[in-house]
Amino acid sequence: MRMKHIWWMVVGVLVLGAALWGPIVSNVEQPKYEVVESDDSIEIRDYAPMIVAEAEISGERDKAISEGFRTVADYIFGNNSSAQKVSMTAPVTQQASEKIPMTAPVTQQGDGYTWQVRFVMPASYTMETLPKPKNPAVKLKEIEAKRFAVIRFSGMAGEESLKRRTDELKEFIRARNLNPLSAPTYAFYNPPWTLPFLRRNEVMLEIAR
Repeated sequence: MRMKHIWWMVVGVLVLGAALWGPIVSNVEQPKYEVVESDDSIEIRDYAPMIVAEAEISGERDKAISEGFRTVADYIFGNNSSAQKVSMTAPVTQQASEKIPMTAPVTQQGDGYTWQVRFVMPASYTMETLPKPKNPAVKLKEIEAKRFAVIRFSGMAGEESLKRRTDELKEFIRARNLNPLSAPTYAFYNPPWTLPFLRRNEVMLEIAR
């Protein structure tokens, strides 16, 4: 009986460790931004310029984020010109590659999208000091300062959840007569083994200043 009790204590510790590991490893450098306005789970943020490593992946969204993550992670883990590891940052972002007119709806047609999956590079790097990717599928890009409306939520970021949060964000933007400038960007801050209630997910829409 005593051994069984010890066994369950060990299992409990392991489960708790696995639950906390996601948030712990997600405590990494994040892009710099200033909150301009806050309304419950929605914020308007001004982001500083940044450099991203990006891969364009075709296909369904959930498969594209997995493939894109592996492709860009391969670059930061050392598949680059100097075999140098680049520190992991958060979040990993995903956006449909098409640009849309600021008043047009976002629509899907055909068998799938082409998605831009991005890792933000640590702020200590410049385009000159970052190691060059060996994989031609990975591109380094400079992103100018931008303003975003952002909605934050926890849980599993499935298609239904992302659509619901995107609709909420669009309604917020419409109610304030703001001008959206891009398709939604999905931002994921935690590794896949993080428990749903500890996850941080966001939908971001660039808006005019």
